[in-house]
Amino acid sequence: MRRVEAERITAAVEQMCMEAAVDLPKDVESALKQAREREQSPLGRKILGDLLRNAEEARKRRLPICQDTGTAVVWIQVGQEVHIVGRDLRDAINEGVRRGYDRGHLRKSIVRDPLRRENTGDNTPASIHYEIVPGTGVRIRLLPKGGGCENMSRMTVLRPGDGVEGVKKFVLEVVEAAGSKPCPPVVVGVGIGGTADEVMWLAKRALFRALGDNHPDRFYAELEQELLALVNNTGIGPQGLGGTVTALGVKVEVAPCHITALPVAVCLNCHVARMGEVSL
Repeated sequence: MRRVEAERITAAVEQMCMEAAVDLPKDVESALKQAREREQSPLGRKILGDLLRNAEEARKRRLPICQDTGTAVVWIQVGQEVHIVGRDLRDAINEGVRRGYDRGHLRKSIVRDPLRRENTGDNTPASIHYEIVPGTGVRIRLLPKGGGCENMSRMTVLRPGDGVEGVKKFVLEVVEAAGSKPCPPVVVGVGIGGTADEVMWLAKRALFRALGDNHPDRFYAELEQELLALVNNTGIGPQGLGGTVTALGVKVEVAPCHITALPVAVCLNCHVARMGEVSL
């Protein structure tokens, strides 16, 4: 049995919160540069150039890339031979978020109650997803999720007979209805299968994948590319002002489901697509 001090988890989360807010991931920056080269709209190319300059200034000055520093979505995978000591795991993660958003002078956007709307003042609690995996490792991933793109999330349950065409139709409907609201060019996470609650996590989990990461199943890898082409053909373009680059990538995650249903969810991420990851 391996013992891991909870304070190590807190410190890792704290550092990720501060770094993810100011440092655009290299794969996202590269995708934006490639998008600028292939964007056919002059205005779209200018916007993409502005986004890249903003990211460069944020990194240089250690300032947030976007004023909305998001909900701290944490995905933690803990080896089944690991024993966390020192404090409760949830408390350890939330303390890391609290410290990171305080030390990084990041906007606190979480309200304690959905209807009474009192701000917690420290961006906690985080949205935490736990997974027990084999081994003795601890892997923590952070996705600071902005409100504009998160608000465009949608889920439905199709009829099994709707099949892949029904999935494509729903994804396009969600992207077109979102328009400029999620700050395109977006990253599109698509969940297919599972149950009504599980499918939305599949869609969000897809956003943790690197942009150059293709689905290991060739069928779904080809679906990702087809969906990307369809989304970019909508003409929404950078910041919704028209163009040929509406999305930087489409990622699909799937799970087994009941014979009577075909759950589908779409979760969009903005052009910033902030991310952090550490293994302990």
